[in-house]
Amino acid sequence: MDINPVTHGHVLVVPRAHSTNLFDIAAEDLAACTHLAQRIAVRAQDRLRADGVNLLNCSGEAAWQTVWHFRFHVVPRFKDQPGKDAIGLPWNSVPGDVDDIERVGNRLR
Repeated sequence: MDINPVTHGHVLVVPRAHSTNLFDIAAEDLAACTHLAQRIAVRAQDRLRADGVNLLNCSGEAAWQTVWHFRFHVVPRFKDQPGKDAIGLPWNSVPGDVDDIERVGNRLR
């Protein structure tokens, strides 16, 4: 459990072997963390009656990483329940340039 929860039931999933972030975690450790995060998300939905779940990883200072050990935050979300859920996402979506999106996508392929 996160000792500074942002919502009711906020959980951290941390691998046993140290890795700093997503850039250096071993593939098998990442797979194990992802599997456990999914199991916790399902339990949050079933047992806590969460309306949804955010899965968050911050890798690098520019991405708000403050603890230098890989972890997933499993953050249950509760619609219209401010006592259990008082967070929002930190970005606003804006339409992108289709040509630029295609160029960037091609670079990532």
